[in-house]
Amino acid sequence: MYTFKSRVRYSEIDKNGKLSIEALLNYFQDCSTFHSEDIGLGFTYLTECNRAWVLSAWQIVIDRYPDLCEKIVVGTAPYDFRGFLGYRNFILQTEEGEQLACANSIWTLLDTEKGLPVKPSPEMVNGYRLAEKLPMDYASRKIEINGTGTGLLPIPVRPQHLDTNNHVNNSRYIGMAKESLLMHAQSAGRPVDDVSIRQLRAEYRKSALMGDVIYPVMIENGSNRLVISLRDGSGNPYCNVELMR
Repeated sequence: MYTFKSRVRYSEIDKNGKLSIEALLNYFQDCSTFHSEDIGLGFTYLTECNRAWVLSAWQIVIDRYPDLCEKIVVGTAPYDFRGFLGYRNFILQTEEGEQLACANSIWTLLDTEKGLPVKPSPEMVNGYRLAEKLPMDYASRKIEINGTGTGLLPIPVRPQHLDTNNHVNNSRYIGMAKESLLMHAQSAGRPVDDVSIRQLRAEYRKSALMGDVIYPVMIENGSNRLVISLRDGSGNPYCNVELMR
């Protein structure tokens, strides 16, 4: 497994002094980026090949959010390729080996000129050293939505939301979903601290671009599970985010 060490920074914590969910996602994404760069299959390589890995789904299970200044180890390992899909695990631990969070992710390789999925080349497949899957309860990549839900405040796409592909970055959707949930809880008179995310799933359906407006819709399914569906003006989802408390 590829790993790097870090320390929880002040810029990465929430108001409770814990690592935020957005920062956790950024650590996982950065870890996969560092891994690809260090084996010669990173940003420059992909750009020259007109290829890009696009995240299709997240499943993240959180045991404990680390505290400000706590020393952490972030790890990742790909475990399978199937057609144009790549599968990758992540783990967050303390330096002593306590597991803080683990994750599964599914990625789609795109031909950036044609805008179509494409199988990875033998060079790409051979460049990664596949590992055994992490022991976790793997959920479906598809998020079930029951009911029409409640519309929340719309979110215009701003320049700070974009990544190098000029799409809204993966972690930004999660931040939007979480912010929409917190604002709704506050307006309903519920203490914001009652919202505690212990498992997160995200299903990415299409990319939001600069100038788009995202319309969050909240669908509650039981006492501890809800979905924030981030949609366009026609009701088609950019990303569905399931949060479990």
